[in-house]
Amino acid sequence: MNTILKTSNLNKVYRLGGLLFNRVRINALDDVNLTVESDEPAIISVVGESGSGKTTLAKVLLRLVRPTSGSALVYDRQIAGEGEKPSNREFFGMVQPIFQNPFEAFSSHRTVDAYLYSTAVRVADLEKTEAVDAMAEALRLVGLEYRDVRGKYPNQFSGGELQRVSVARALIPHPKIIVADEPVSMIDASLRMNVINLFLSLKEEFRRSFLYITHDLSTAYYISDYIAVMYRGCIVEFGDARTILADPQHPYTQLLLDSIPEIGHKWDRERMAMADIEAKEFQFEGCRFCNRCPIAKDRCIVERPLATEKTDGRKVYCHFA
Repeated sequence: MNTILKTSNLNKVYRLGGLLFNRVRINALDDVNLTVESDEPAIISVVGESGSGKTTLAKVLLRLVRPTSGSALVYDRQIAGEGEKPSNREFFGMVQPIFQNPFEAFSSHRTVDAYLYSTAVRVADLEKTEAVDAMAEALRLVGLEYRDVRGKYPNQFSGGELQRVSVARALIPHPKIIVADEPVSMIDASLRMNVINLFLSLKEEFRRSFLYITHDLSTAYYISDYIAVMYRGCIVEFGDARTILADPQHPYTQLLLDSIPEIGHKWDRERMAMADIEAKEFQFEGCRFCNRCPIAKDRCIVERPLATEKTDGRKVYCHFA
């Protein structure tokens, strides 16, 4: 059985503020432990509001930032933390990114096929003729033709088309896992499901795993095999996606689901206030969610909850789950 993803006590600490003694310590990742083992490819969604640590986790897994402590493995290879790790070329052959804004992923002064060619030659280590064939094949998989992409600049594509080019670029080295950070948030709503269905197709037909970073619970429910819910750098609930979203056990997961607007219901602006990042919550010794939790007790203020493993296999980090 493959270890698709495993993080062990993964931490990333930032210090904010000007003066040395007045800096605020922010644990953007706080002892994050995730394990997904399977012989089948999987889509693992990480959900939570802004400031929950989702993007920091993605950046650590993409080697864009170094963890303060702990380690991360992808398909049984350590990619972050102390110890022997694959070279950059080998790493990017295993792990590829898809970023939130496709127009920021490509320079307006360079044709998009130049990026694809560079990935084919420098990462996949292909010869020129092989590189062109690999580019054409990757574009075909995402519903595009090489002749329609060749020589064009980013501003000649729609957002949905350019994000498909991003996916094609990620596919060229045949990675084991693709880390997609809010990949549909900058795309028109009418085109989002095209990209989401593309991810499903790539998983089912071409056996690619995904780490899908999102705040959109509806798309997470639609495509995910596993879901990790994060709050202020901590995992609060993790397990089978449909089990968690059908019957959430942690109060924060319940609140996230309750905050989804529904037709015919008045929007609750107080719920949207959750999106405000309060640095003090990162300083709590106990549960990070305790000052907003409807069932919190004194114990929650002083004692960090450990994982409670439920009979359905999920892990819930709550004293009263």
